[in-house]
Amino acid sequence: MNIAFIGLGNMGGPMALNLLKAGHTLSAFDLSPVARDKFAAAGLPIAASAAATLADAEIVISMLPASAHVEGLYLGREGQPGILAQIAAGTLVIDSSTIAAATSRKVAEAAARRGVAMIDAPVSGGTGGAIAGTLTFMVGGSDADLERARPVLEKMGANIFHAGAVGAGQTAKICNNMLLGILMIGTSEALALGVANGLDPKVLSEIMRRSSGGNWALEKYNPLPGVMETAPASKAYAGGFGTDLMLKDLGLAQENASAVHAATPLGGLARNLYAAHSLAGHGALDFSSVIKLLQKKA
Repeated sequence: MNIAFIGLGNMGGPMALNLLKAGHTLSAFDLSPVARDKFAAAGLPIAASAAATLADAEIVISMLPASAHVEGLYLGREGQPGILAQIAAGTLVIDSSTIAAATSRKVAEAAARRGVAMIDAPVSGGTGGAIAGTLTFMVGGSDADLERARPVLEKMGANIFHAGAVGAGQTAKICNNMLLGILMIGTSEALALGVANGLDPKVLSEIMRRSSGGNWALEKYNPLPGVMETAPASKAYAGGFGTDLMLKDLGLAQENASAVHAATPLGGLARNLYAAHSLAGHGALDFSSVIKLLQKKA
């Protein structure tokens, strides 16, 4: 299948490579020359522009940082036309960016007017899942469009959930990431308290892992350096899922909560804490570095 893939960041690049390994014909693009060179060296065919990826494309996949980027790509911005005008009728668009549900619906409605089907399919599973092809996809769109996308999604992920109509995938994703942000802060707070009292972080982590405090952040993504060799914390918080990306997702959750009059006090507090962490200069570090806010100061 001919696939256009736009957005070759920490998630998009490995996802595109998995499609290439599965035998699909790809044409990819990213605004970053560094990303283009990196994945070209890995064998990914790189186009001269986002629009240039569209030649013969049966499916278009985008994996971009934020709502403004997705809207700009498809609908245009600052006087520049979007690529939607160049996507052939009958093409399926899969947007795996994590953005506002309202933006997903806006772009999908514009696509539908041109005879282009679109689903939102944000992911969970981190960079490790993107590399291994074990991501979880949360899909918003019609049954028919999901089934058309499924063979492609299955080459990038292990779990595919149909959350509902267009935009529902985004809503599911921000609910998940709001919970993750809250869990990481709670886990960090408990670990910091124990260490401040002289407890061994590995022993405390194992106690909580086997007790009622066990959770994904503790067991798979421990925020203390040295506890888990594979976690970003043990790699100076490099790679992984950035603090600023978590802050963005928590902001989306708060915007959505306000729109539907849902009470999310812990989500709001988590957003404020990540904002403070980012303002302290840690926005590019993995989100588990939020423990730095909570650790005992000498």
